[in-house]
Amino acid sequence: QDFSDLRALCLSQGLLFEDATFPAHISSIGPNLLPEEKLQKIQWKRPTELQRNPYLIMDGVSRFDIMQGEIGDCWMLAALGSLTLRKQFLENVLPKDQGFQDDYAGIFHFRFWQYGEWVDVVIDDRLPFLNGRYLSVHPRTSNEFWPSLLEKAYAKLRGSYQNLNGGYLSDALVDLTGGVQVQFSLKDPPPDLEEILKAADKSRCLMGCSTSGQAGRNIELRNGIVQGHAYTVTGAVKIPYKNGWKHIIRIWNPWGHGEWKGPWSDDSPQWDRVEPKYREALLRNKDDGEFWMSCENFQEQFSWLYICNNTP
Repeated sequence: QDFSDLRALCLSQGLLFEDATFPAHISSIGPNLLPEEKLQKIQWKRPTELQRNPYLIMDGVSRFDIMQGEIGDCWMLAALGSLTLRKQFLENVLPKDQGFQDDYAGIFHFRFWQYGEWVDVVIDDRLPFLNGRYLSVHPRTSNEFWPSLLEKAYAKLRGSYQNLNGGYLSDALVDLTGGVQVQFSLKDPPPDLEEILKAADKSRCLMGCSTSGQAGRNIELRNGIVQGHAYTVTGAVKIPYKNGWKHIIRIWNPWGHGEWKGPWSDDSPQWDRVEPKYREALLRNKDDGEFWMSCENFQEQFSWLYICNNTP
């Protein structure tokens, strides 16, 4: 499907695009994502029906725009969270020639790397709702829709929303970058893990991590970490602490809430021993799903680290 041709046709006819290849129908959701009686209740709504003034992007793109919906696609959203930190990759996936303000015709497109080439995926902007709630990613800012629409395009690429329900973070990192990814088991980590993390962060790699456990059975431990879940690694630094140095790692939960409660978490006493200039630069004490933890706790709590770069 050619985005420009289809949009021009819709604009000339005064119609909003309806994508016959990924219709507003149960087939696009998939037969097993929800019980039958819930599938029958799905409604599809365009952003223009939900908001008086919708935008594709407001004030730039941020991981904090994303809040996971009912679909178990944390593996894809964790990769997307990492992508938002790397603008040169992001502009490739999210073309700028579209929006709700100029030439709006209910049609959008996104690009993903598949089998050695960039594939342009065209969608209409009808999003699935169940009982008035987003089935898909819901925007943290109510009128910003890039996460929901990008997720829909990825669902189309994969065949249905159901096919996003569980997957590999490593696959999503490659699909969003065309890059090369490497995985480290944290049960048997390399001896220089702290240096690897710091070097990867400095060279602007995309990073994610995951916990062991059954995907889809997201059990939240008392320490705040969710089992069978994927997260984004958003930073790795070494800071002066007490009489030495401390390696700490910043991690983000695609739920948009739910944080680690142990050492170096938002309210932990460790921060009281850090120089104010570091504390002010690093600590964002908000319930936004993002938290710091020590390298030791990181290895204990997570089972895999994924690093992806555009070149080996």
